[in-house]
Amino acid sequence: MDFDKIRELAQILKASSLTRLRVEEDGTVLELEAEPPQQQVVSVAPVAATPATPAPEQEPSATPAPAAPQAEEDADAAFDMSKLTLVKAPMVGVFYAAPSPGAEPFVHVGSKVKKGDTLCVMEAMKLMNEVTAECDGEVVDICVEDGDLVEFGGTLMKIH
Repeated sequence: MDFDKIRELAQILKASSLTRLRVEEDGTVLELEAEPPQQQVVSVAPVAATPATPAPEQEPSATPAPAAPQAEEDADAAFDMSKLTLVKAPMVGVFYAAPSPGAEPFVHVGSKVKKGDTLCVMEAMKLMNEVTAECDGEVVDICVEDGDLVEFGGTLMKIH
């Protein structure tokens, strides 16, 4: 395989959404791997509600419109997307939510975790590797199922 062909394959990998490319030619195996594109977290600020304009046949009311329940506003304000931490797969491997088959998972959605707590196990080449929390917080989403094959850099969980 010549250098120009390798360069062309590398450019294809870079220009596409692929993270891995394997080519076999004349007994030669070439494997190229790229880092997955960075996920961009977008934060949206809540917009203040304005009272509805009355219909033309109705008289304007002197009483103010009822305010939105305080609990809903607090819940929206408490979940700041800019503080979301994505737990990424440190390697290509199989995701396991529990330490052994039939055992209780390390964490569930809603679990409070501390920095260093075990979140899951990744199996790669018959070796089990623990994935630990990088920060304190609450697990708000588990993005993969138990037993799923996960690519390097794939999002496993979200912690807020």
